[in-house]
Parts: sequence; structure tokens; C-alpha cells
Amino acid sequence: MKLRKIVFLGIMVAISIVVSIVEAQISTFLFIIPGVKLGLANIVTLVILYIYGWKDALFVLVLRIGLVALLYSAMPAPLMSFAGGILAFSVMVIFQKSKRFSIISVSVAGALFHMIGQIAMAIIILKTEALLYYLPYMMVISVPTGIFTGLIAKKMTHVFDKMINFDEK
Repeated sequence: MKLRKIVFLGIMVAISIVVSIVEAQISTFLFIIPGVKLGLANIVTLVILYIYGWKDALFVLVLRIGLVALLYSAMPAPLMSFAGGILAFSVMVIFQKSKRFSIISVSVAGALFHMIGQIAMAIIILKTEALLYYLPYMMVISVPTGIFTGLIAKKMTHVFDKMINFDEK
């Protein structure tokens, strides 16, 4: 792996950690429903997925979730974050590889499945199926937040891809 790529991925991990922590703070003011976030840290995952591929994106995702859990979160939040993140990531990779979906569609799919993963883990941890009633509201919120993060990721991917390809010429 080239040094430039390692440095870029390290910077992206750091950015995603800071964004996750800041987002957790501002989301309490933006949304009435607990646990709802804009998904800004997913922008980094999408950018890495589209520039470098699924292996590097998975590495950055797992590192971010793990480090945020160590620095900031208390149980069961990291388990829910990991479940949502891995399910969303898996779906995003499948959608991205099909080549039929835009980065915005991939982001929306990721947002929807992140909610499904989190709710499923919460049901397992809390041992209550009543949380299924929470899912439709979370999914409705996931669509506009997925579009928002997808639009930002699209722009950032275009900018970073140009920079990376320019540097390698």
C-alpha cells in the first residue's frame, strides 16, 4: 500500500471519528426521536468505497466504530452501531457493485439498512419486539438523510478522485 493512500485513509478515519462525535451532539437538537442521526460519518465510508473499494472502506468503518466506542460510547450503543454499520455496508457494497445505482441511491439504501440493523440489535439486547413500531419512523427519516449524505459523498468523491488521479500522473 502506498504511503499516500495510508495517510489519506488515516485522515479519513480521523475525520469520521470527529464527525461521529460531533454528530451525536448536534443530533439531539435536530431530531425529537432518540438515536436518529444525519449519518454524516457514512460520507467517509461512501467516499472510500467509491475511490478505493470495499476492503479499505470496511477497514475505515470498523476502525471508526471501534474507536468511537472506546472514546465516547457506552454499551449497548457500540453494538447497535456495529450491527447497523455492517448491515448498511453490506447492502451498499452490493448496490455499488451492481453498477445500476447512483452513489445517492447507495447512500439511501445504506441509511435504510443501518436503521434495520440498529433496531434488530436493539430488539435482541433489550428483548422487546415493541421496538419494531419505531422502525417505520426511522426509515422515513432515513430517506432524506441518505439523500443528503449521498449528495455530499458524490461531491467529495469527485473532488478526491480528481486529486488522487492527478497526483498519480
